[in-house]
Amino acid sequence: MSKIILAGILGSIAMFIWTAIAHMVLPLGEAGIRQLPDEAAFINAIGTTLVDHRGLYIFPGPDVAPNATSQEKKESMQRMKEKVEKGPSGILMYHPNREFAFGKWLTVEYITELIEAILVVALLAQTRLMTFGGRVIFVTTAGILAAIATNVSYWNWYGFPKRYTAAYMFTEIVGFFLVGIVAAFVLRRKT
Repeated sequence: MSKIILAGILGSIAMFIWTAIAHMVLPLGEAGIRQLPDEAAFINAIGTTLVDHRGLYIFPGPDVAPNATSQEKKESMQRMKEKVEKGPSGILMYHPNREFAFGKWLTVEYITELIEAILVVALLAQTRLMTFGGRVIFVTTAGILAAIATNVSYWNWYGFPKRYTAAYMFTEIVGFFLVGIVAAFVLRRKT
């Protein structure tokens, strides 16, 4: 158990350093993200419209009542389809104001990666894989699974940019690959 925790901690450190490099040194953290052309006007418009109604918004939204019949839902989908095809559509995460807490965000990111690393190393420890390469491939495959699960749906349903999706998937997969190398090294004498 102590080797699993050690491998998870060391793997999460490797993953965290990699994601920092990917976002701060390499262009991966900015791939597919653009600046609004007239940001001040946009912020003023949404601030006036949404005021303090923080939340995740999709537009155009499905204009249907929660207790709608199946026919009403079908009609709503048709209206939404027409709106998407004829005008702008997107997804917006809105905060009327938000504390800029970079240190807190980094801490939450590291804790997330620590949990991911410990869990994947615990799964690895349950296998009968004995070779270094087999262990690295196992953890990397788990990373591919995580990257697909957290990115492809956003590209498919919400139209996230392909470059953004590819960059974030690549970052995730390399992070798990590094955890796999660390875990394979730390657990190398498993009986």
